[in-house]
Amino acid sequence: MHPQPEGTDGTVRRLRTELAGALLSVLALSLTTTACGGSSDAASPSPVASSTRTADRVEPLDSTPQPRLPVTVRSADGREVTVEQAERIVPLSGSLSEIVFTLGLGDRVVARDVTATFEQAAALPVVTRGHDVSAEGVLSLRPDLVVAESTTGPDEAMDQIRAAGVPVLVVEGATGLDDVGPRIEAVAQALGVPSAGEELTRRTEERVAAVAESVPAEKDKPRVAFLYLRGSASVYLIGGKGSGATSLIEAAGAVDAGAESGLEKDFTALTSEALVKAAPDALLVMSKGLESVGGVDGLVEIPGIAQTPAGMDRQIVSVEDGVLLNYGPRTDQVLSSVMEQLYGGEGGAR
Repeated sequence: MHPQPEGTDGTVRRLRTELAGALLSVLALSLTTTACGGSSDAASPSPVASSTRTADRVEPLDSTPQPRLPVTVRSADGREVTVEQAERIVPLSGSLSEIVFTLGLGDRVVARDVTATFEQAAALPVVTRGHDVSAEGVLSLRPDLVVAESTTGPDEAMDQIRAAGVPVLVVEGATGLDDVGPRIEAVAQALGVPSAGEELTRRTEERVAAVAESVPAEKDKPRVAFLYLRGSASVYLIGGKGSGATSLIEAAGAVDAGAESGLEKDFTALTSEALVKAAPDALLVMSKGLESVGGVDGLVEIPGIAQTPAGMDRQIVSVEDGVLLNYGPRTDQVLSSVMEQLYGGEGGAR
């Protein structure tokens, strides 16, 4: 689910990071809890703005689990990690923070990544911005466990944290709905609360399934293209296979237009030709990306957009950056928002 546009190594790394944390997250954005539809100095807000927000709170399990430690687990980087205690936890992505808080152990978290925007984590100090970890900042908080994504870095900072004797659990990045359970359970195992991990996995999967069952019985499935937009950097990409959005789009009863049109790369530069071939009925975007191009009014001015069915109908599905591709405990809310906007209700922007 990591974009691979042409350019410098630094640009590629930043793009990979933002979509990872994800997903998995890049560009070191200062995310807010406000969904976009245009800023005060941009185009006027579109109808998307008022209805695409996923409630910016997590819902912990009903009972607070008590960690049974020490435990030794295998990290996604191949290392054996022994966790002696988990009183001071530092998750290095918003997605991982969400899992820890939802397991009921949020009171043990002492810092956050900039992408952890949900209410319960908002007051925590920021020690990392995706692929820009501050080893000094992390160590200053005396953590007894650091939880990282497979894309977290730089490597030098992570090595510095390990060299200080702090256990570092690396969790594979999410690329689709199938990753929800394994990620939750990997974190829960390391925290010594495997039963809570099983409970949260079950709750999350049941909720996602319940939302998916409400997909309208459409004769023709809508074609949805996932666009990655950063107007300030003139970055406009269309998702293909492996973008990370395919399983979400399919769960919403739609077709990933980019992947179906034959785009083999995770992400490809957005061109009129690619848009014509994909012929999307709707465009899925991150809210900050939509804001960066001036809202819906600015988006349809990008060459080729206005000529697609999505552009002509102004059918834009916008979800906040911090939750869209997390594939975690709030994925049911993300899926519900996507479906609401796709099939009418209050969310559609036409």
